[in-house]
Amino acid sequence: MSKRGYHHGNLKSALVDAVLSLISEKGPNGFSFAEAARRAGVSPAAPYRHFKDRDELIIETARRGYEIFAARLEAAWDEGRPSPLSAFDRVGRAYLGFARAEPAYFAAMFEAGIAPEDDPTLRAAANRAFDALHRACEALAARMPEDKRPPVLMMSYHLWAITHGVTALFGRADDARRRAPISPEELLEAGATIYLRGVGFLPKDT
Repeated sequence: MSKRGYHHGNLKSALVDAVLSLISEKGPNGFSFAEAARRAGVSPAAPYRHFKDRDELIIETARRGYEIFAARLEAAWDEGRPSPLSAFDRVGRAYLGFARAEPAYFAAMFEAGIAPEDDPTLRAAANRAFDALHRACEALAARMPEDKRPPVLMMSYHLWAITHGVTALFGRADDARRRAPISPEELLEAGATIYLRGVGFLPKDT
């Protein structure tokens, strides 16, 4: 199997698939580099052809996750059509949807102890995902009177924190999910509405 992987150039993908499988079973910090090699069906030495250690393999897994994540957020944003507010709501739902559909990628990206700043390719992929949310906040802020607009970057961080918090606590697909009397989508919509009222984007009676 090892030689077959090298011949077809699939070793990297096979190792990432192995990591995703192990994360699903043991969490992002519950397995070794050698276990990932065994799960991929290669020798313990084979991964060193592409990765110097386990952290580099996790970085590659997280990078691929961010690329998928960014593509889904960008598709949800759809250049703010038909309105920035409805498109922003879709972005939040896409964030929740990614965590549900790709829990192992989500864990590699946010729970493995690897910071985007640790690797330039990971940072670029993570920034692409954040940029989709940031563009949504820019469009929302542009609808406010200039003298009453909050700093867009601050607004982006606040709404990211709300979205990620609801997703990580209530929207995930694994056993760590918390229960709430309303759906994660409703929680997120309520949190975003309260925030947007607070900064003056929505009237108080909305």
